[in-house]
Amino acid sequence: MENFFQVLVISVVQGITEFLPVSSSAHLNLLSNLFGFKEDELLINISAHIGSLFAVVFFFKYEIINFGKNKKLFIRVILASMPLFFFGYLVVNYNLVPELRTYKIIGWTTILFGIILYLVDKLKTRLSIKKNFNTKNAIILGFCQVLALIPGVSRSGIVMTGARMLNFKREDAAKISFLLSIPALAGTGLFGSFVLISQNYSVITFSSILTIFLSFIFSYLSMKYLLIYLRKFSFNLIVGYRIILGMVILSFIYL
Repeated sequence: MENFFQVLVISVVQGITEFLPVSSSAHLNLLSNLFGFKEDELLINISAHIGSLFAVVFFFKYEIINFGKNKKLFIRVILASMPLFFFGYLVVNYNLVPELRTYKIIGWTTILFGIILYLVDKLKTRLSIKKNFNTKNAIILGFCQVLALIPGVSRSGIVMTGARMLNFKREDAAKISFLLSIPALAGTGLFGSFVLISQNYSVITFSSILTIFLSFIFSYLSMKYLLIYLRKFSFNLIVGYRIILGMVILSFIYL
């Protein structure tokens, strides 16, 4: 398969970065330009997001199976997703994506929101998702998530930052970001598939199926090991990576 390398890179990068607070959209954008990915790029990107969606649904399979017991939790997840859907529609409708997706914006947001995560990560932790993820916190985190429409901010990162600011434990902050990814990924997958179908593209190909599978694997592993990591360590290592990445990006612009 001619574009196997493209499928592999996008699947691995999407799978790993979707659930880490480092911005998957920024990484995909940078790597696509670096390697010159063009052929079937939209189809592969959408397939990678669908793979991540399947992974997070599988990750929370017991909560979903026992929907009756967790109904309030998922209602709050949907409520928290409404601001992202509303403002996301405005960004797409007014064609603001090209204006936001610049290296300068990605570089500065990668650094700035990394520093903010570092600062809020120093706060005390006492809240848990089981006892404290109420409607008020869901709405606050929902509006935080809107900032993720700017490449480099990171959807998972800004949700974790907001959750830490509200004094949620690191592991629970990550779990909240995972849960909020379900509507976000579903929306991305549905919208992207609609665009492809409206342009008479085939959405079921060997490349798309392979991308979904690989993205599923790496997404699930990313979630699993991030939680293990956060039980013992802070976000400092991830913050350091964000700052270095942002400085490298900005160096190509200003130097």
